[in-house]
Amino acid sequence: METTLEEKAKVFAEQAHARLFQVRKYTGEPYITHPASVVGIVRSVVHTEAMLAAAWLHDTVEDTDFTIEPLTEREFGAEVAALVEQLTDVSRLSDGNRKARKAIDLAHTAKASAAAQTIKLADLIDNTGNIVERDPDFAKGYLKEKTLLLEVLADGNPDLWLQAKKNLG
Repeated sequence: METTLEEKAKVFAEQAHARLFQVRKYTGEPYITHPASVVGIVRSVVHTEAMLAAAWLHDTVEDTDFTIEPLTEREFGAEVAALVEQLTDVSRLSDGNRKARKAIDLAHTAKASAAAQTIKLADLIDNTGNIVERDPDFAKGYLKEKTLLLEVLADGNPDLWLQAKKNLG
């Protein structure tokens, strides 16, 4: 039986995060629970298999030692690689303080496709719920940053956009 693109991405993401023993900050759960939640949210709206694969992989480049290269056309196809690239923050620590880095990442996200923006909305929804519930002090600044992010995600799924807006207060 042939492995689907989504299954292949899931296994890749599981292994990438597990290799580094990554866990969720507030719960200690295996990190893969976050991409799984993002995939579930994306699955609840109109989506493609490439979007589901990219949802599994969306934090792999930022949070592991993998670069965009393993996600090239050969491994997951040009569409998945492009989505992951659009979802990956491009700022570096050398770009300045958090505010400066977030501005760089926001400009990058503003150019993302509607499909990538839909995945980013799902990511925002899942992260916001966890942060607001478990770290109210950090949430104050986080919610301000994510309100700015929401402004550039208008091409994403409208139902997810409304849910994210509601979650941000």
